[in-house]
Amino acid sequence: MMARHYILAFLLIINAGAFAQGVRFTASVSKTIAGTGEEFEISFSVNSNADNFTPPDFRGFQVLAGPNVSSSMTSINGNMSSSTSYSYYLMPVKEGTYTIGPAAISVNGRTIRSNAVQVRVVKGRPVPRSGQQAQAAPPDEDIIESRPAKLSNSIFLRTVADKTNVFHGQQITVSYKLYTRVSIVASQVDKLPDLNGFWSEDVKTDNQNAEWTTETYKGQKYHVATVKKTILFSDHAGNLTIDPLQMTFVVRQAAPARTLMDEFFGTYEDVKYKVKSLPLTIHVKPLPEAGKPQDFTGAVGNFTIAASADKKELKANEALNYSFKISGSGNLKLLKAPLISFPPDFEKYDPKITDAISVQESGVSGSRSYNYLLIPRHEGDYAIEAQHFSYFNPSTGKYVTLSTPSFPVRVNKGNPADNQVYTSSDKQDVKLLNKDIRYIKTGDPELYKEGEEFYGSFLFYILLLLGPLAFAGALWYRNWHRKNNADPVLVKSRKAAKLAAKHLANAEKQLTANRGKEFYEDISRGLYGYLSDKLNIPSADLSKERIAADLRSQNVNDETIGQLTETLSLCEMARFAPITGISAKEVFEKAKSTIYAIESNL
Repeated sequence: MMARHYILAFLLIINAGAFAQGVRFTASVSKTIAGTGEEFEISFSVNSNADNFTPPDFRGFQVLAGPNVSSSMTSINGNMSSSTSYSYYLMPVKEGTYTIGPAAISVNGRTIRSNAVQVRVVKGRPVPRSGQQAQAAPPDEDIIESRPAKLSNSIFLRTVADKTNVFHGQQITVSYKLYTRVSIVASQVDKLPDLNGFWSEDVKTDNQNAEWTTETYKGQKYHVATVKKTILFSDHAGNLTIDPLQMTFVVRQAAPARTLMDEFFGTYEDVKYKVKSLPLTIHVKPLPEAGKPQDFTGAVGNFTIAASADKKELKANEALNYSFKISGSGNLKLLKAPLISFPPDFEKYDPKITDAISVQESGVSGSRSYNYLLIPRHEGDYAIEAQHFSYFNPSTGKYVTLSTPSFPVRVNKGNPADNQVYTSSDKQDVKLLNKDIRYIKTGDPELYKEGEEFYGSFLFYILLLLGPLAFAGALWYRNWHRKNNADPVLVKSRKAAKLAAKHLANAEKQLTANRGKEFYEDISRGLYGYLSDKLNIPSADLSKERIAADLRSQNVNDETIGQLTETLSLCEMARFAPITGISAKEVFEKAKSTIYAIESNL
């Protein structure tokens, strides 16, 4: 039973180690030396599906923007992996060296933490009064009201989608736009949209230099900037809701004049105001069943395909690389591997998937390549047949089927004995021909004469006896351990000297650092703690008289008792006034020798 528990604990330790090695959560900064008033970026990246991100305390910095969340997915040899990055733009406000602590995130129910980063802040330009000057709306006298009656009509967020009626899998570009008719001093994101029902990909934008435009909305003129842009792909059909974005702004508005100078020059006040965009409903239609090809695997967009083979003629058991490439715009990152058929005599390995995909304001575009390693086993004339790829084009509302040309391949006779190991052109895939079916073993077999085998030998019986002996030894040790630790008073008495040694070691460090008060406090704690455990006296009853009486009852000589009392008195005096006539080193030696003397007497 105990062995089973040890095995379980060992497996848990191995699993925990594998988890720690597989998941990486790292923090990095765009610059480690920054000037006051100068913006820089800090990013926290995790290479796994994660949630419950908790940022560190950015004390000493103003948060200009963030968190800006971006995620990516990659597929290598059919293995899908994802990574997520959380970034903030910060501005230092005071010179010095600052350590930004670790952030926390939850991965598979376990909380992991990133590394801490250090930033040195040097003298730079003056810090703006409320920070984030880069995102403030440009002044415009014909737009900014001096005293708006309602801030809700002067600053708000809108969720704008390039289309609200789409097919399942069709990409949607969603922009969160800020409309303002007042001056903005600072801003921060309170809550990002959850985007349930969508696969999302953030478009990276320059949050430090937002592009402001002028737009008329409901008869009013506003300054407009896009604060966040995301590409969405629906997970299923139906009416799906895009959740709101919540932000807090500090706006500057005119304040009532209190003096004649205020009336002449004008006065302003900064006000915090929370803004929340309205939810937006996207109507997602299912893909039509009419005309759906049998090989359709869910590709939606506008695509082209290409195929190539690196050889037209080779020997049997040599390697051939076949590439199938899909290019275009749409849900490229969600594509499944195409169903490609090869000649039966060709041994095929899982494809290596290479992505060249970019996320721009116009959407997700690029290419995904599937590279197959093929090994023909027999000579002959073969053909890699034309391959087909089907996708749905939402612009036309129709399915499209593309085809590649076929590739003839001439396989000449090869020599299997000289080709047991093969590799692809990029030296990534290496396979052994004799791995699945082993060759017949040749040479002399290893036979044993009767009586020479391990079973029944002298070593066999010695090892057989080790089990009962080990069990008897473990049983004896358990009984001894229980008996030796049955009395808590005796256990505390035995460990008293170790506790005192610990306090004396701390006192020696304080003595080396020339910290007199802390030195005497450690000496006093060490002596009183040692005597409390050694003599079984509660801490509340400890006094020099009680200690002296108990030591005399246990035949400790008066000289040792007097030395102990003198040392305790010196430690108490040192708390209120400097001690003269004896050095701290001598007090330390007296305390140590007193403990040794008591130990030898008891």
